[in-house]
Formats: sequence, structure tokens, C-alpha cells
Amino acid sequence: MPMAPISMRKLKEILRLKYGCLLSHRKIAKSLSVSASIVSIYAIRATSLGITSWPLDEKWNDETLQRAFFKTKPKSKGYIIPNWSVVQQELRPKTMTLQLLWEEYGERYPEGFYSYNHFCRLYKTWLKCQKPSMRQNHKAGEKLFVDYCGPTMNIVDSTTGECRTAQVFVAVMGASNYTFAEATFSQKLEDWVMSHARCFEFLGGVPELVIPDNLKSAVTKACRYEPDLNPTYQQLAAHYDTVIVPARPYKPKDKSKAEVGVQIVERWIMARLRKEVFFSLRQLNQKIQTLLTDLNQRQMKKHPGSRLSQFEAIDKPALKPLPSQPYRYTLVKQVKVHIDYHIEIEKHYYSVPHALIKKKLEAHATGQLVTLYQQGVQVAVHPRSYRVGGHSTLDIHMPIGHQKQQQWTPERFESWARKFGRSTEQFVIQLMQTKKHPEQSYRACMGVLSLGKKFTDKRLEAACYRALATGVTRVNQVKAILEKGLDSQPLPEKQRDLLSEIDHQNIRGNHYYH
Repeated sequence: MPMAPISMRKLKEILRLKYGCLLSHRKIAKSLSVSASIVSIYAIRATSLGITSWPLDEKWNDETLQRAFFKTKPKSKGYIIPNWSVVQQELRPKTMTLQLLWEEYGERYPEGFYSYNHFCRLYKTWLKCQKPSMRQNHKAGEKLFVDYCGPTMNIVDSTTGECRTAQVFVAVMGASNYTFAEATFSQKLEDWVMSHARCFEFLGGVPELVIPDNLKSAVTKACRYEPDLNPTYQQLAAHYDTVIVPARPYKPKDKSKAEVGVQIVERWIMARLRKEVFFSLRQLNQKIQTLLTDLNQRQMKKHPGSRLSQFEAIDKPALKPLPSQPYRYTLVKQVKVHIDYHIEIEKHYYSVPHALIKKKLEAHATGQLVTLYQQGVQVAVHPRSYRVGGHSTLDIHMPIGHQKQQQWTPERFESWARKFGRSTEQFVIQLMQTKKHPEQSYRACMGVLSLGKKFTDKRLEAACYRALATGVTRVNQVKAILEKGLDSQPLPEKQRDLLSEIDHQNIRGNHYYH
């Protein structure tokens, strides 16, 4: 009969105290903190094995004792063992239980079947013998694993011959292994998020959980316990009413489905396309979709049916419906209001109410609008602009009298520049006159005046004098004059107009053309 589970050390101590010290079972039990019945079981077993003295015979080492006392096997009842791979497959729908499968098993074999507890033990034992990737029991429509392939594809520009690499995005459903793949030019945030949106359209629904890796586009701060999701990625999840659960760092088994899916896509799709030349991303994706259809319809080796049939039978009925409104990419980022009451998004500046100077806001930038929030309250809306260095300023955001009551004013900058010299003052005035509103030039003025800290006041004045004389209008150009030491060099001589020195009726001179 099976022995009660105790350690080898306690087994030897039972034998020593019984046969070496000749103690009673009750005293042995009290000494080892076990029950007297346990001592009796092992004593009876020892007697049946011919162990009646201490120390033990040389043949009784730890291995032989283990085999004799603990490796007893229950007598097989000869019942039909269920197909555990089918049991695992049928358990994937949320409504299915082992209790129901056991009852159906008993109905199929009424002449003899295992008890429910034994049925469960046999199933768990079978699970432990499978590969680690097979131990996870994925529910229907629950998890979507996403990742990028390691290798890339090449796209050749037909005009210039320039070769550009494309990344391959892969998504795999946990229960059915149904696979989605597409190529994008990068792994940046917009490509990453929009690949998810196209994947949901491909599936025709939304899973409960999305399991990504800890790449920067998904997770701002990787952490085993509380990773910080990218706010743009989080907004995507809110739009589709799903949950993002990043895999733990350095734990590839958390996303084993994605790892296997990536490997299959690399071998089944990318390997077949390695010798083909593609001239556009669209052309590449069309070829990927053709091979992807073959992959999903191919008969699986370890599971009944194909990925497509499993998806339609298990995952698809359990997916959440797609939202009524299509997803539009929205860049979400935290911004800080500068002293000119503007914030910056992709090198373009948008105004906010001047009372929010130096406050932190949350910006939502779509292809058409830029919306700014403070603690969830909308404070400004602008049409989206991609003009680098440009300003989008609303008059309503400007203070009365152009910030007369604020610390930073045009007069303040002029007075500050005057301390360096007349040329510096004129250059600052010139900067403010180039903008529609002087406030838009405050950042540039501060950049010029801050050069006086790095270089001397005298050198800054000389640099501004040279800038005014040579037509320089940008801060970086003034900085270059100082770094190259041109402020100490004489100004280039103005070229003489030799024609003006000749007095002849047939020579008109350069003034004729102005």
C-alpha cells in the first residue's frame, strides 16, 4: 500500500529508535512529532522487507529505501484513459469545466471509469509532462499575444534604388493560435498602435487581454510588478475596451505564444519571401496576407483542425464586438507650458491660456486636432499643424496688453539687452519684430541673452554687431559667430562697384536695375 509521505531522515530515525533504542511506537511518534499510526505503518513495512535490526544492512542505502518504502504503485484498474489533448482543447471555452467532461467520460464508458478526483489527478499529471508552452490553459477570446519578428524585410525604392527595412508585426490568439502578421516601416509608437487596430479588424472583434513585450512603444517604464504603460497605447486599450498586461521583463514564458508565433511567421512566411524583391510596403503586405491565409488554414500537427477552424469555433464567439467608431491614432504626451504660454508638439507651438504658464498639461494630438487638458479638463483646442518652428496662437489666450502684468515683457527684454550694448539691443528688437506677436520671440531672445553667460558681455555685443552688419537673423548663427571666434575678426569689405566709377553714356550702372 502507498506510504504516508515523510522525509528520508525521519524514516531512518524511526528505524533507529525502534530497532536500535527499542522504544515504543508512541515514544517514537512523540520524539519525531508524527502520529503513532504513521510509525506503525513504516514498522510493519520494515518487517515485511526483513528489516529487524540497527544499523541497517549495507544494501539499504537511500536509493533502495526510497524505492522500497515510497515507490509503490497502485494497481491499475484497467479503465480506458481519456484523450487528454482533446480534454485540454475542450476546456478552452469559459463555460466548460472538468466536472462536465468527467460526466461525459463516464457516460461514454459506463462499464468502468475513473472517479472524478482520480480523473483530475491524471489530467494534471499529463499537463506536467507537456512542453512548458503547453502548460498554459488559455480561455476562449481571452488573450492576444503581440510582438515583432527579429529579422526584417527589405523594400527597394524603384526610383532611387535605396533599400529600406521593414519590421514584421505578429499577433497570436492564445486559445486557437490564430495568427496575424503585417509589415511596417518601424517599431515606433504610431506603427505599433495602428498594427493593433488593424489586427482587431482582422479578428473581427476584441480580446479581453493583450500581452505585449516591454518594448518602449508599449511600456514607458518596465517593471516586474507595476509597469508604466505608454499613454497613447493605454488610450488605444480604452477605445477598444481591452486590457494591456505587459509580460514580465526577462520572462519569455509569459508570452510563449508570441515567441512561437514569431518563429512560425519567420519560417513559414519570411523564409519564403527572402529571395523576392519588393518595391512598396503595400506589395509586401499583400504577399504576407496570401501566405498568412495558407498558414491559418493549414492542418495543425498537435491539435485537431486548423488555426482558422479553431478560431471560428473557440475564440471568435467569445470576442468583444468592435467599437462603433473607428480608431484614430492619438498621440498622448505630457507637456509643460513655457513662459510664452505655448507648448511644443513635434516642433510646432500651440498657445494655452496664459494663466497656465509653467503648468504641466496632457496633450492629445490627432491628425486634425490638438487638444490640451489640465487634470482632465479641456483648456485649449487647435487645428493640427506640421509647420516646423511655427506658432498657433489664439488671441483669447493672450493676456491683456500683451502680458503687461507679467514678468516677461518686450520692454524687459530690451532693457536686459541694453546692458550688453546697443547692437545687442537692436538684435533683440529685430527678433521681436519678425513675429506676429512679440511673445512668440521670447524664447529666441532668452537664447541670445543667455550667450552672455557662456561668453563675455563684450563678445556678445561684438557678435550682435557683426550679425546686424551681415544680415544674420537667427540665434544659432550668433552662437556660431562666438564659437568660431568671428566676433574678433574684421568685417568683410564691401565689394567696390567699379562700373559706378566710370562715367560713360553707354554704361548704366547697377542702380539702373533697382
